[in-house]
Amino acid sequence: MRLSAKWFMWFAAIGVYVMFLGGIFYYNLFKWTFDEKLKQESIDMVRLYAPTMIDGLARSQGAITMPELDTVTRFSKDDRVASLLYLNKYGEVRWFKDPTMMTKSFDDFTKQVSLPTDAIEQAWLAKTPIVRAVPNMPLYDIAIPLALRGDVLGILDMQVSREGVVKVIDKAMHKYAIGAVGVLLLLGIPLYFFLHHFVINPLLNLRDSVEAISFKNLDLKFSAGSDEIGDLAAVLRIFLSKVKAEIANSMVKEKQRGVAEARWWESILKAVVTKNHRAIVVDEDNTVLYTNFSVTGTVTADGKLHLLDVIDSQQQDVLRLVSVALDNPNQVKEADTMFRSEPCHVKAIHLDEDGETKRTLIVLEPKTASARI
Repeated sequence: MRLSAKWFMWFAAIGVYVMFLGGIFYYNLFKWTFDEKLKQESIDMVRLYAPTMIDGLARSQGAITMPELDTVTRFSKDDRVASLLYLNKYGEVRWFKDPTMMTKSFDDFTKQVSLPTDAIEQAWLAKTPIVRAVPNMPLYDIAIPLALRGDVLGILDMQVSREGVVKVIDKAMHKYAIGAVGVLLLLGIPLYFFLHHFVINPLLNLRDSVEAISFKNLDLKFSAGSDEIGDLAAVLRIFLSKVKAEIANSMVKEKQRGVAEARWWESILKAVVTKNHRAIVVDEDNTVLYTNFSVTGTVTADGKLHLLDVIDSQQQDVLRLVSVALDNPNQVKEADTMFRSEPCHVKAIHLDEDGETKRTLIVLEPKTASARI
């Protein structure tokens, strides 16, 4: 997988993870903020008109007064209020949307209309507003005691809808999601260009420079910077310089070994091959290592001469004999051929001692003279 793709996947995964955690935090923050605001606004609305209701309760516990009726009607018309119950201090229904419930006791009322929570009982005992969430419904049951000098004269119970709050929270979360995506883009685009400009492009240039290295000079053509990629290029240059030095050292050693081996073969062949016999020593690639006679032919760039450049037009017999000798190491193979328009008797032996150095000795004996290895 490409580095840019990995970066994008990691950035996207981390971004989604942060957005998710932030979403949970902000959702709970919005829920707490707007729910508390809804509760407090509902309680403050009742407290604003509480003196009117307390005055009516103090005058008469039996019948609701016109100011109280106007106030309760105003509450019931609020879009947030789903249901409203007004009780006096004896627990009798002072106002409810169903007129048949008026003046009924609290026990008779609860037999016909089930209350979702115990907010009324708790508010009566605590003498403070009590808020309870209605189970499985987007409602709050808010019971507010109406007290005068510590004496509870009545209870106003409202079921306040959370639908408006839910809509506000959804709208706020939608804005949060858009803002979070925008922040990710604002951060991601500069970071992506930074990654491409300072990491990926230099790496691609370094890759191209490594691919363009010539084995002739082993030079790395890369404009290194002062960052980690520049340090990597510097290390590569040091490595290439070491390789170059090692190759040069190996070539010197190989040349020295070749010269020493040529001298060795010269000494051996002088002792075992007569002067009128021609001897050729080749390696496993049929590259000529030594001859006891002058040769002409095409020399490669590294100064090597192939067997095909030494033998004449009757070379097939010699090559065939060399091939047979390769298949039968350490055994002398013989044949007759023509070499430089002169009939010869050829002997070939492939020297193989299970080592890395393998040599083949070819001796051409003119038939006009008796010669042997």
